[in-house]
Amino acid sequence: MSLPPMTDPTSPAPAPSGWRTLLRMSRPRATKANALAGILALLLGFAIATQVHQTQSQGLESLREDELVRLLDDVQTDNSRLADEIRTLEAQRDQLANGAAGSSAARAAAEQRVDSLGILAGTVRAKGPGITMRISDPKDGVTSALLLDTVEELRDGGAEAIQIDDVRVVASTYFTDLDDGGVSASDTPLTQPYVITAIGDASTLAAAMAIPGGVTESVKRVGASISVSEEQSVTVDALHTVKQPQYARPVSPATSAAS
Repeated sequence: MSLPPMTDPTSPAPAPSGWRTLLRMSRPRATKANALAGILALLLGFAIATQVHQTQSQGLESLREDELVRLLDDVQTDNSRLADEIRTLEAQRDQLANGAAGSSAARAAAEQRVDSLGILAGTVRAKGPGITMRISDPKDGVTSALLLDTVEELRDGGAEAIQIDDVRVVASTYFTDLDDGGVSASDTPLTQPYVITAIGDASTLAAAMAIPGGVTESVKRVGASISVSEEQSVTVDALHTVKQPQYARPVSPATSAAS
C-alpha cells in the first residue's frame, strides 16, 4: 500500500491554473514596442525640460552685454526713483498725521499738486534744465509728421514741458501741413527756424535727438539743418488755454464703484 506524498506545511499552496495564466499575462514583456515607448518617454521628458529652461531664460540670454548693462542701469534708476518717491510720500503722511501741522502740510501738498498738474496741462510757466533745438528748413521739407515724431521722441526722453515757437505742446496738440509750405501747431502757423524748448534731463533729451535713424537724421534727410544745445536752465512760458469738454464728464468715485 503506497502512502501519499509528504508536503511541507510551510510552503504556499499551489495557485490555481487560472491565476497562473493571469500572472503570466500581466508580467511585463521586453518587446521592441515596450523598449521604443520607453525611449520616446525619455526623449519627451528631456524635450519638455529643455523647453522650460529656454522659456525661462530666453529674455536675457539673447541680449548683448551692453544691453544687459543698460537694462541693469534702468532697473537701478527706477528703484532709486521709486525709493525717493516712497520717502517723500511717507514724509507727507507723517506731516499730515501730526495734528496742527497737518493742515499746513495738506495745503502745501495740494499747492504742489496743483503746480504739477498745471505744468502737465500747460496752464503755468515752467523752468528747469533742458535743451533748445533749432530747425532751419529752407526747402520746406519738414512735415507735420516729422515734428510730431520729434515731440514723441522728446516725451520718450522724459521731457516734462515742451514749447514750439509760441505754442505750448500738451496732450491735445496736433500738427498740420500748410498748403503753401510749413507746418501749423493746433491751427497756429509756426515760423522758421522752428525753435523747440524742452525741460528735462538735458543729456538724455539731447541723446534722444541723436539716436541713429532718429530726429536728427530725419531732419537732414529732407534738406533741413538742426542744432541742439544743452542748457542748465530753460524757460517754457507759452500757455495753453484749457477748453471746456463738450462731451466728456467726470465720474464720481461712488458711481465708479457701483458700476
